Amino acid sequence: MHFDYELSQIRNAELLRQAEQERLAREVRRGRRAARREAAEGTADGGTSQAFGTGGESHTGRPWRQRFLRTA
Repeated sequence: MHFDYELSQIRNAELLRQAEQERLAREVRRGRRAARREAAEGTADGGTSQAFGTGGESHTGRPWRQRFLRTA
């Protein structure tokens, strides 16, 4: 009986370690994306945002628009 309790404690600790590692990896990826985004904004013409859906222009300088209407 005592052995089962110890085993569950070990499993629980391992799951917590894995969750912490995944959280840290997500934070690192988020930070890298933010750094790339800031670097791209710094090199953009006039500081306009190149992100999708923000109304910015594309890399060709033409405003973005859908090519075809969506059917219902």
